[in-house]
Amino acid sequence: MPQTLTIRQALFFEGIGKTEARVLLSHLLKKETAYLLAHDTETLDATSAQLYISYVKRCLKGEPVAYIIGQKECYGLMFRVTPDVLIPRPDTETLIEAALAVIPSDQPCRVLDLGTGSGVVAIAIAHHRPNADVFAADVSEAALEVARQNAKNLLGDVSRFHVVLSDWFSAFPEPLFSRSFDVIVSNPPYIKEGDAHLTETGLPYEPHAALVSGKQGLDAITHLCARAPNYLKPRGYFMLEQGYDQADAVANLMTLNGLTDIEHKKDLSGIRRVTVARRFGNFNRQARTAQK
Repeated sequence: MPQTLTIRQALFFEGIGKTEARVLLSHLLKKETAYLLAHDTETLDATSAQLYISYVKRCLKGEPVAYIIGQKECYGLMFRVTPDVLIPRPDTETLIEAALAVIPSDQPCRVLDLGTGSGVVAIAIAHHRPNADVFAADVSEAALEVARQNAKNLLGDVSRFHVVLSDWFSAFPEPLFSRSFDVIVSNPPYIKEGDAHLTETGLPYEPHAALVSGKQGLDAITHLCARAPNYLKPRGYFMLEQGYDQADAVANLMTLNGLTDIEHKKDLSGIRRVTVARRFGNFNRQARTAQK
């Protein structure tokens, strides 16, 4: 590989896509795309050229660009990401939008985000609904440290943002005393064990436990559907992101556990990506039995 590069050569570097090259170079030079295009004859200094080439080598090995530069935009906010957390994807913006649609902007609301990872969903909610008390829970302390940093960087005032180390609901009080959340959201692992996609498109670099959940990809979702009604206020909302072919299975699990008013939200590709349900009155006996 060449050790001296013009901006144009870097933007059209052999082996990587134009989008990846632009993102890497913009991050390296701290310049917008318009600048790069207007100054494409400029030569990178030796240090920048060597660093850019090191980025390219990592990219060519399959490492996601977001991990190389340490950040990824989601819902208009720039989040810090590390290999301890999933990289935010456009699909998850559907979950954020579904949550914001039911969370009031002018009154208090208690929101729980389970499996928060880098805090994308929880922080986006807190950013757009400053009256909400948002609880961001995850079993990974390393992930929660990323979420803490993102909250500090993006929210400023974190007095209504609470980071909780928890294996799903484990850190919260017993169900009979904890029906205190207006909204529970989650982007849980939902890929099947052995799915071919796990070897493609950068997924081998992402935390396995945040991606895979049993032979059908439904273990975590089944767990959450069985327990969420216990932690919701009457008329509270439960919503989660799911795989492209799991909407009907998720709806069935929600119904089995006493949740009603079930509806699906489609992502930009027209896939039923998010399922939303509500808790009315007492949840049924099956739900209580399912958690034992």
